[in-house]
Amino acid sequence: MDATKFKEMESVKGDNETPAAAAAPRDAYKVAYIIHFLLGAGSLLPWNALITAVDYFGYCYPGRHVEKVFSVAYMSSSLAVLGAMLGLGRRNPITKLWFRLRMNLGFSMFVLSLIMTPALDWWFKDNKQPGRCAAAYSAVVASVVICGLADGLIGGTLFGSAGKLPKQYMQAIFAGTASSGVLICALRIITKASLPQTAQGLKTSAHLYFIVSTAIVIGCIGCCNLLYKLPVMQQLVDDDGGGRNSSPAPRFWSVARAIKWPAFGIFTIYTVTLSIFPGFLAENIESELLKDWYPILLITVYNISDFLGKSMTGIHVVKGIGKATWGCVGRLLLYPMFSLCLHGPRWLKTETPIVLLTVTLGISNGYLTSVLMILSPKSVPLSDSEIAAIVMAVFLGMGLVAGSVLGWVWII
Repeated sequence: MDATKFKEMESVKGDNETPAAAAAPRDAYKVAYIIHFLLGAGSLLPWNALITAVDYFGYCYPGRHVEKVFSVAYMSSSLAVLGAMLGLGRRNPITKLWFRLRMNLGFSMFVLSLIMTPALDWWFKDNKQPGRCAAAYSAVVASVVICGLADGLIGGTLFGSAGKLPKQYMQAIFAGTASSGVLICALRIITKASLPQTAQGLKTSAHLYFIVSTAIVIGCIGCCNLLYKLPVMQQLVDDDGGGRNSSPAPRFWSVARAIKWPAFGIFTIYTVTLSIFPGFLAENIESELLKDWYPILLITVYNISDFLGKSMTGIHVVKGIGKATWGCVGRLLLYPMFSLCLHGPRWLKTETPIVLLTVTLGISNGYLTSVLMILSPKSVPLSDSEIAAIVMAVFLGMGLVAGSVLGWVWII
């Protein structure tokens, strides 16, 4: 890595700030912030609901490697949409109307994907014929693909829009995404503790995830239609020229080169995280004390830590993209640390070291992700900030795919 480039990036301090960002209008009662938070939560809640109910899908479709298939189907479809949006973004900057159309379409696709699972369970509940079970499983995988397509559409639109706004709105989005994991983990713990450990209890638990998730997603549809009707958002858009000052053909490759180090950083973050979480935490370590509660509690600890990390940027954002990128590279040290907890001395195999490392994994993931996504769009000219945010989202998606594959083929 070129240290000179890092210093140059650290010297960039708001060159692309709009008048709105420099003297942002007052967000009365933090309504715009709350809506961005809710939209961030809604954008990731369906995926968390699907993957948290993987035990239910494993029961319904044994021997299907559900977790691996879901990950590939979801992340590859999401990444494909983000890549397509890079091309579209050259000629179609995100305006108020374009934002609403994309978001409404994406959240409607979320609703469709979430209601398919309870509907299929009702339709096939008394039929155990292999052909019909195979058809039901194919339909479930199709619903995951739809969910991934919606995620790419919503994520690219939301990040691109927030890239041109004051930094607190990008921070709100990422705090919201982290909160969705906390909510789903809480639901899982409650249902596991309160419902009987039977097939019917498992189905009730899974359906609860989907009912709650669908209700939140429907609420998000209202939020995305309300957002640009708020006076604060109208003023921010007016100060930005309503999106009209965006270049009709942004300097795509120049933007990509300008943010190559933070893009590398976000890719590294999620390669490391997804190769450890949730697979390693759920499958490779055990606790005689906590038994089958151990992976659930570790995943909960991670999600809470990730939420705290993303919320910390609301208090302080490290100055300089270079410092944040070096922090991403430093997370590679988590590999030997977790490896020691798996293969090292007996005292390192106890619950305390693993929990501490999981907290470190979550906080560093949340904080560094939020910092890079806040600073990167501000390090390029305003006309390119939307493309910069989408480029970062694409590299984030690439990191998710790379980390998932690495987690399958390589054990710490």
